[in-house]
Amino acid sequence: MAAEGGGKEMNEIKTQFTTREGVYKLLTHSEYSRPNRVPFNSQGSNPVKVSFVNVNDQSGNGDRICFNVGRELYFYIYKGVRKAADLSKPIDKRIYKGTQPTCHDFNHLTATAESVSLLVGFSAGQVQLIDPIKKETSKLFNEERLIDKSRVTCVKWVPGSESLFLVSHASGNMYLYNVEHTCGTTAPHYQLLKQGENYSVHTCKSKSTRNPLLKWTVGEGALNEFAFSPDGKFLACVSQDGFLRVFNFDAVELHGTMKSYFGGLLCVCWSPDGKYIVAGGEDDLVTVWSFLDCRVIARGHGHKSWVSVVAFDHYTTSVEESDPMEFSGSDEDFQDQMIHFGRDRANSTQSRLSKRNSTDSRPVSVTYRFGSVGQDTQLCLWDLTEDILFPHLPLSRTRTHTNVMNATSPPAGAGGGGGGISSGIMDSAIATGVSKFATLSLHDRKERHHEKDHKRNHSMGHISSKSSDKLNLLTKTKTDPAKTLGTLLCPRMEDVPLLEPLICKKIAHERLTVLIFLEDCLVTACQEGFICTWARPGKVVSSF
Repeated sequence: MAAEGGGKEMNEIKTQFTTREGVYKLLTHSEYSRPNRVPFNSQGSNPVKVSFVNVNDQSGNGDRICFNVGRELYFYIYKGVRKAADLSKPIDKRIYKGTQPTCHDFNHLTATAESVSLLVGFSAGQVQLIDPIKKETSKLFNEERLIDKSRVTCVKWVPGSESLFLVSHASGNMYLYNVEHTCGTTAPHYQLLKQGENYSVHTCKSKSTRNPLLKWTVGEGALNEFAFSPDGKFLACVSQDGFLRVFNFDAVELHGTMKSYFGGLLCVCWSPDGKYIVAGGEDDLVTVWSFLDCRVIARGHGHKSWVSVVAFDHYTTSVEESDPMEFSGSDEDFQDQMIHFGRDRANSTQSRLSKRNSTDSRPVSVTYRFGSVGQDTQLCLWDLTEDILFPHLPLSRTRTHTNVMNATSPPAGAGGGGGGISSGIMDSAIATGVSKFATLSLHDRKERHHEKDHKRNHSMGHISSKSSDKLNLLTKTKTDPAKTLGTLLCPRMEDVPLLEPLICKKIAHERLTVLIFLEDCLVTACQEGFICTWARPGKVVSSF
């Protein structure tokens, strides 16, 4: 990090940075943007977003990139570290009138060299299904804005499904759609399915099946982002009220909650094994939350403004049966370990991570790598290591910043919420409807859920907690949000370890809106509309 008061050094935009794996380098010829390459006037525009898909064609270059800039949407062949970008030949380009694209997502299950399914959300509330290879527009959802009139904040295909997708809005509502169904010509009527502390889920009430299948109302204020767990069973949501809420998606039940230190939460992501969630937002912090224990285990301070994106690096996360101090190695080593680690998700409860809690005496070195970008134009990389994940000694104060309390304000009146939920069980008719989008049967999932409940009854804030006193403590905080400080919902700064970033570099002129980790590189984008590729160590191809 640059020294305080560094002047020019603080304002200089970096084109490379060094970590334990080696040097990451910005590939200037690989920069994607609007074809005229003129910086975009971002005033009043929605954030630039990027989506990737691989179409598995025979050329060996099947990667495709989609990005939005203002009213425009582009679809290109993505050449990454292999070859310079050719901006003169977009596969598809669209310019919208009266509304702007805000987010998009490819269906990776159905993508081929001849066809891809791309969902695009818009600032006026509509969702479009397009095929940028065939250059077709197949369907428009919420076209008359009868379902929701507010901006679409996040859209994603439901994992493992070719037809179901989830959409969140600035209204605080989420909707589950099926691409095969219509939206109807009148406003939908809803029937309550499940209700809990600061959330409710409704089914669409109609004679024939129509969209939306479900309506979720979550928290207070905008629902800023959501993310599915790696196995697709759980859904993490972050809202403007400052709460992270994690749901069992198929059972529509609340698993646990967390409150930001200050202000709204803007972004969320899962670790590759689904054991940890990282959220960021208006408190300028990244917060690490344990899915199994339902508690904050660390915060990271490095940004000087709001954190806009958090993402785990699957390729540099490592799990090693070795001396914990010997975790250095090449980038390829970490990638090989992580590829195996990621694919072994289904058996994660028996994975090497669990040996830390077993009687096996062999040491296990665990390092999760994640990154964050913010409105301060800075990229931060973080390592979450076993001394944080499995503390054996009292917290070391040497890991904390002495001036962190000056950098963040105390919690203000962001909306309340707690961990209690309705304990009612869905009736058979509703269960039949919900099971349509379950990747496993509800019966199978409930059995597994109960097994986990038995092991987690000590976890405060978990829906299966047997301690009414603990649940009462959480629900009482709704009346006075300031009382969340110092509870498990929002520990004080001195109560959890404070991470320092491995690197913290200014890499753009405008606020950063994208961070994506790929096998050969990482990709960032700023609000000027420039999408940058950073080659991993040893991955630069000399064909530019």
